Amino acid sequence: MEKVKIVLDADVIIHFSKANRLSILPSILPEYDHIVLSTVYNELISIQQQIDNQVIFLKNLSVEEFNPTGDMRREYAVLSSRFGKGESACMAYCRFTNNVIGSSNLKDVKEYCTKQKITYLTTLDFLYYAYVRNIMSKEECDQFMQDVTSGGSKLPTVDIATYTPNSHL
Repeated sequence: MEKVKIVLDADVIIHFSKANRLSILPSILPEYDHIVLSTVYNELISIQQQIDNQVIFLKNLSVEEFNPTGDMRREYAVLSSRFGKGESACMAYCRFTNNVIGSSNLKDVKEYCTKQKITYLTTLDFLYYAYVRNIMSKEECDQFMQDVTSGGSKLPTVDIATYTPNSHL
């Protein structure tokens, strides 16, 4: 049986990049493969080199070509008429492959994922798991949130010690 994949959307990757923690993202939940669909990769022009370095040197992340066919192609067409290409690719892919989405764009993915019974993780969920698995301290999580928000991204500031994740893997 194939290992479940966490399909990372651009926002989570950008958050971890802004906090200079992209290299640890896949090690937070190492029991899952972490992938970036080519559609999402193409949106991340400014940090493609970081992703390439992880694929080549750390080997803890992979980029997979997104070439949907059949029902997945139809679903992607419907979704991409309402949402961004990256989110649409991740949602369609996970719907038909039973994988997990890593996205903080709850405005676009939450309702769809709930309706389709797709597990999703937000940036804060990843931080929570990093904290409870002793990969990052409370102070490092706080600094992460500060770095991301001062870098121009939206991210709620929470006390990671009392945070409850959206999903339980």
